[in-house]
Amino acid sequence: MDNTPERTLVLLALSGGVDSSVSALLLKEQGWQVEGLFMVNWEEPEGYCTSATDFQDARRVADQLDIPLHRVHFSQVYRERVFEPFLKAYADGLTPNPDVSCNREIKFGVLWDYAQRLGATHLATGHYAMIQDAPQGARLLRSRDRHKDQTYFLNQVDAETLSHCLFPIGQMTKPEVRALARRRGLPTHAKKDSTGICFIGERPFRPWLENFLPVTPGLILDETGQTLGEHTGIWFYNLGQRKGLGIGGVRGAQEGSWYIYEKNHAANILRVTQNLHHPALWPTTIQLADFHWIGPAPSCGPIRGSGKTRYLQSDVPCVMNWDPDRGPTVQFDDPVFAPTPGQYFVLYDGEFCLGGGSISGIGLSPAQPISTSTRSVLPTDHLTESA
Repeated sequence: MDNTPERTLVLLALSGGVDSSVSALLLKEQGWQVEGLFMVNWEEPEGYCTSATDFQDARRVADQLDIPLHRVHFSQVYRERVFEPFLKAYADGLTPNPDVSCNREIKFGVLWDYAQRLGATHLATGHYAMIQDAPQGARLLRSRDRHKDQTYFLNQVDAETLSHCLFPIGQMTKPEVRALARRRGLPTHAKKDSTGICFIGERPFRPWLENFLPVTPGLILDETGQTLGEHTGIWFYNLGQRKGLGIGGVRGAQEGSWYIYEKNHAANILRVTQNLHHPALWPTTIQLADFHWIGPAPSCGPIRGSGKTRYLQSDVPCVMNWDPDRGPTVQFDDPVFAPTPGQYFVLYDGEFCLGGGSISGIGLSPAQPISTSTRSVLPTDHLTESA
C-alpha cells in the first residue's frame, strides 16, 4: 500500500467529532485531495441520535478546511445489516456488538463502495489504529494511544480493504489530538466524545429494548435453585451483570452483590451467585462460531497470542485451536471474567490485530482463586464499550 499523497482523492468519514476533524486537517497538510462524507445511519423523531447536530459540526469543519462535504443516507442498509441482526441476536439470547457490525457492513463496506464510485483511491477515518504494509498484505496495528485503541472494533475488516485505508491519528494520543485541534482553531476541539450506539443514544437501554422485544417474566434462581425474584425477559440481561437485578435482601444470604452466572434461554431462567469467584464467571475456555482473519489464515494451528473478549478488557495470553466440526476454541492462560456469547473475541500477536470471531460457547474452569490483577479487569455493566 502506497500512502504517498499524489493529489489522489481520499474520502474521509467526517463525523463531526474532533478525531475526524483532526484527520481532515492532517490529510490536507500532507497534500491529499480530501473530500468529506457525513453518513446518516439512523433517523428518529425523539432526538436521542445527535446526527443533525453532528452534521452541522462536520460542515463547519469542512468549510474551515475548504473541503467538499457529501451527505449520504445509509439508514436503510444500516437497518437491514446492523440493526435487524442486532435485535435478532438479542431475541436468541445473545449479546451482540453493533459497533463491530457497523464497521464491517457500513464504514468499511457500503461507504468504501460509495467512495470508489466517487473516484476515491483511499478511505480515511478517525479511528485510533495503524496499518502496516507486509508481503502478505496490510496488517492492522494498535494505535499509539492504548487507552483509545479501536482495533477491537475493526477485527472483521479484511486486509484488502485496509490496504486502501488511512488512519491519520493512529500515531497520536487523544490529548495530542485535542491540543492540535485547539491550536488550529477547529470548532470541534472541545466537543465531548460520543459514547454508545447512535440508535440507542443516551437513553436507558432496557426500556428502549422493550420497544422491540417482549417483556417475558421468568425466575431468578440462586445456586441451590431457590427462587430469589423475577426478571422481565432473559434478553435484557448479560452474563456477569450485577446491577438492575431487582434482588433485595434475601433471608439467609450475606450482604453483597449478586452476579448473573448463567442464562438459560430455553427455560427463561437466570441463575445468580454472590460468589465472585464462581467458576462459571471465570472460564478459561471459549468456543467461537467462526473466525475472521484480517490477513491470510495460518495453514495450521495452534496459534499462540493474546486476546480479549470485550473492548476494555486487558489482554490475556491464550492459544487458539480450530476443529473442522466444533470450530475455533480458545484456551486462556488465566481465567477471564464473564465472556458472553454474541460478543467478539479478538486475537493479537503483540501489537498486531490478527482478527476475531463471535463467542458461541463457554467452557467452565475448575474453581480456583482469582488474583488481584485478574479482578482489576472486571467490566462495567454497559451494553457496549465504544471508544
